[in-house]
Amino acid sequence: MAISQPTVANDWERCLNMACGAFYIPKEKHSKPQGDDAHFICIEKQTIGVADGVGGWTKKGVDAGQYARELMANSVNTIQNETRGDVDPRRVLHEAYSYTNVEGSSTACILTLKDNHLHVANVGDSGFLLIREGEDVYQSPIQQHSFNCPYQLGNSTTCDHPSVAQVFKIAVKPGDVVVVGTDGLFDNMFANHIEEIAKLVIQKGAGPEQVAWTIAEHAYYNSVDGTATTPFTQMSLMAGKEHLGGKVDDITTFSMRRVSGLQVALANQKD
Repeated sequence: MAISQPTVANDWERCLNMACGAFYIPKEKHSKPQGDDAHFICIEKQTIGVADGVGGWTKKGVDAGQYARELMANSVNTIQNETRGDVDPRRVLHEAYSYTNVEGSSTACILTLKDNHLHVANVGDSGFLLIREGEDVYQSPIQQHSFNCPYQLGNSTTCDHPSVAQVFKIAVKPGDVVVVGTDGLFDNMFANHIEEIAKLVIQKGAGPEQVAWTIAEHAYYNSVDGTATTPFTQMSLMAGKEHLGGKVDDITTFSMRRVSGLQVALANQKD
């Protein structure tokens, strides 16, 4: 009697997987056509990442997107040495940080799907929103030293270290939607608005890239609307500052979909 042996492939077949799409709208600036955002998608390792270059470096003559781009490139290199199903976002972020030596700084968020759980390492005011059956289940908190001054990775003595990263492990189910983004997204769209948009386009059969594009489009319209009531408006008032309308930013949006039912949408709008 032959005895069948379990295989890694069979284990993975029983686990959730995701398909991803991305859409990027850089802020209109001819001198910096790339914008300040950077991102990667590694389907093989079920991992994605986004970094938001801190714009304040521009005043010092530094390309604010340079650090973000190198950090994400180093993250991809690190992930190639990770075993699928055993990617540790915090470890990836720490190693990528150690190899990023250019001037500048950025927030960062790296997510991986393994063992039917979403594992996240996040530094700064990037974050994610988990939506289940059209209702938000969890929204990650932000990290900031003061209003509009997020935790940020960089080589300056005033920057933060990957050890400050918030680490999350959250169970996901088929049908879930996870929207991930930098402060630009969450500054310009409330959670319930993101939920409504994601639910609507998914019901219409939209694929990951379409979901990403639609969220980015709405974030963009809010960002340039000088009369819109936005999360950034509310946070400004709470900080004793006056600001009406959205916050103009670069916009990067990811949409990640569970191949057999789990919908994960990752949206990021750059500060």
